[in-house]
Amino acid sequence: MMLQITQEQVNTRYRAYHTKINEALANCFPKASPATLYGPARYILEGKGKRIRPFLSLLAAEAVGSTADNALSVALGIEVLHNFTLMHDDIMDQADLRHGRPTVHKQWDVNSAILSGDMMIAYAYELALKAGCGRHKELIHIFNDANITVCEGQALDMELETRKNVSIADYLDMISKKTGRLISAALEAGGVAGNGTPEQIAALVTFGEKIGRAFQIQDDYLDIMAEDGKSGKIAGGDIINAKKTFLLLRSLELATGKDRQLLQSIVDNNGATPDQVSVVREVYERCGVLEETRQRINSDTEAALSALDTLPGEGREYLKGFACILMKRDF
Repeated sequence: MMLQITQEQVNTRYRAYHTKINEALANCFPKASPATLYGPARYILEGKGKRIRPFLSLLAAEAVGSTADNALSVALGIEVLHNFTLMHDDIMDQADLRHGRPTVHKQWDVNSAILSGDMMIAYAYELALKAGCGRHKELIHIFNDANITVCEGQALDMELETRKNVSIADYLDMISKKTGRLISAALEAGGVAGNGTPEQIAALVTFGEKIGRAFQIQDDYLDIMAEDGKSGKIAGGDIINAKKTFLLLRSLELATGKDRQLLQSIVDNNGATPDQVSVVREVYERCGVLEETRQRINSDTEAALSALDTLPGEGREYLKGFACILMKRDF
């Protein structure tokens, strides 16, 4: 029987692996020239990233009975691929800051950011090919599928911004591609690097899909429930910006009368005023959407944790513990 671990044990391993990942990332892109190609790639990797995806890759390898070191190059590849998506997302979003620093296209220019991001894709694949497991064809397929799927998710996200009629199925499809796939790919690649069986890797993918969806819906929930300043962003920012979240879309299905008119006006007018946030929260409460969202987050998290039960390595318990920390749950 696997020993239970504590939150402090998970935090200790996270801190140790976070340091290991950052030290390894600092050795990526050693070329000095062309400076406008490699400088931006180094710059974005120096940001204050949480390194959640590569951490999951390392734990996945341990969960199938291997070691974190066997998955390190794959984990780095996943993180480089993730940062490429951030670099290009910032251009599309016309964002000025990331982690309190100028975004790459502001620090350099748009063309340099695009070209550097393109190079990072190829570099990520090279890192995947350094895996010692010999299953390079599988790894490249995972990286390809993740890259294509994330691009699909970004395209869907842009389409949903301009559409007035969006279903919950549309939204869930978008977040599973834009956010969820890179999380499940990190686990899948770590499992392959650790020479996991097809059944073990499928369990890791299920865990990633379920926890990725729960995490995004929780993010939607915390946005409306947060107190100003505590979450690092304005409470109700999603409502102010008319972001089509699970809560808004589900409330549009359930609300009637003036409540529904208010929600529809936010969609039609592409936004709301800050003083409307508390009113919308009351609508969500009346519809029962806040409770339904909490239940959905909980059921997805439970399904994610259950998916890991057949895995043999101690990384299984660290994955469960880390998922509970992400989901702000007790072990």
